[in-house]
Amino acid sequence: MMREFEGKDGVMMIGGKSAVEIAEEFGTPVYVTDEQRLRDNYRRIYGAFSRYMDTKIHYACKANTNLAILKVLEQEGSGIDAVSIGEVKSCLKVGYTPDRIMYTGVNVSDAELKAVSDLGVMINLDSVSEMERLADIAPGSDVSFRVTPGVGSGHSAKVITGSKGAKFGIPLDEVINTYARAKDLGFNIKGIHAHIGSGGQVVEPFMDMMEVLIELVNEIKAIGIDLEFIDMGGGIGVPYKPQEEEMEVGELAMNITDMIQEETDIKTLILEPGRYIVCDTTVLLTRVNDVKDAGTKKYVGCDAGFNTLIRPAMYDSYHYVALANKFGRACTDKYDVVGPICESGDYLAHDRVLPDPREGDIVAVYNAGAYGFSMSSNYNSRPLCAEVLVNDGKAELIREAETEEEQWRHQIIPERLLR
Repeated sequence: MMREFEGKDGVMMIGGKSAVEIAEEFGTPVYVTDEQRLRDNYRRIYGAFSRYMDTKIHYACKANTNLAILKVLEQEGSGIDAVSIGEVKSCLKVGYTPDRIMYTGVNVSDAELKAVSDLGVMINLDSVSEMERLADIAPGSDVSFRVTPGVGSGHSAKVITGSKGAKFGIPLDEVINTYARAKDLGFNIKGIHAHIGSGGQVVEPFMDMMEVLIELVNEIKAIGIDLEFIDMGGGIGVPYKPQEEEMEVGELAMNITDMIQEETDIKTLILEPGRYIVCDTTVLLTRVNDVKDAGTKKYVGCDAGFNTLIRPAMYDSYHYVALANKFGRACTDKYDVVGPICESGDYLAHDRVLPDPREGDIVAVYNAGAYGFSMSSNYNSRPLCAEVLVNDGKAELIREAETEEEQWRHQIIPERLLR
C-alpha cells in the first residue's frame, strides 16, 4: 500500500511537523523529506536480504543526491551505486570511503575513467571498449561487468534497461569472451552485475534475471575466474497509488538468496535500490496560485510544474496529490493539477478529486523523493526550489532555494556585444 500520512486538525503532518508550517517557513515549491522514514526504508531492505546471506546495499544515488540524504545513508552503513564522477565526489564529500562506492557509467569518457580510478573507486564496466581503454588507463584495476540479461522490467518503456538490444551492458553472447579478455588484460575481476529496469513491482522478473546471472557465474568459473559477488542492481518499485500492491521484498529476498546459495559459490549479494529507499520519504509542497474553470475541465494552477517534478510529463507517471491544509476533507470536484510552465504538457496530476481548492492552498505531491529534485531544471528561467529535512517534529533546510540571479552565474556576454 502507498504510504499514508497523519493528519492533525485538518492539516497534513510530515515527520511530526505541519506541512502548512513548513510551506510558510521555507516557501514553495519545496521538497520535504522525513529522515526517519529514510532510515526505516534502508533498514527494511537491508534486513530482508542480510538475514539470508552477506548483503551490501549500494544506494543508487542518482535517485536523490542531496548531501544530507547521502549523509543519513552513510550513517546507516550504506554503500553507493554512482553513475558519474560528480556523484562519486558528492559521496566522498560526505564521508563515504572509496571502497563503499561502485561506479557504473555508460558511454564513459577516458577522462572520467581516469578520474574515477584515480580516486580508488571500483568500476563496473559497461562495454568492451570501456574495458580496453581502462586497461591502458589503470591496468590491474578491480572491476566488475554489467551484462545485458535479456530480461526487462519497469514502469515505463523509458526506464527498462535489461532487454535484449538495450544500450546498457555486455550482450549475453559476448559475456564469456569479455571475462576471458579481462583476465588476459590483468584485471582483478570481482563480480557480475545486471539491472533490468526501474519500478518493478513483482518478483518474477528479478528471478528470471538471477537465473541468467547464475548460469553466467558458473560458465565464468569454468574458465578459471572465481567471482566474489553478484550485483542484481536495483529497480525495486514502490506503490504510487493508494490501493497498489507493494513489492514482496521478503519473498524476493528469500527466493534470490536461495538461488544463489544453492547454485553458486558466491558469498556476497549486492543490491542497488534507489527509488525503494527514498521515494516515499519525500513530499513536494506547492502553493495554489490559480483555480480555473475552462468549461470542459477545471484546473488547479500551482507554483511547481514539470521544471520541479518532471516525472508525470516525461513518463506519464502517477503521483497522488492532496490538499495539505484541507487534509481528510471530503472531495467536491475533479481537477487537473498543473504548473506555471508555458507548455500544454506541464501537469502534475490529471482528473483528481479535491476538496474545494482555493488560491493559497497547499498541494502535497506524494512519492517525490526519487527522481524529483534530481531531475528538476531551470526551464522557463525558474529557479530550483529548496529542500527540507524533517526529524522528530523539527524541520531543517538542506538546500537553499536558488535565486533568479544565480541562474546567470556561468553565463558570459561577449565584450563585443556590450559595446
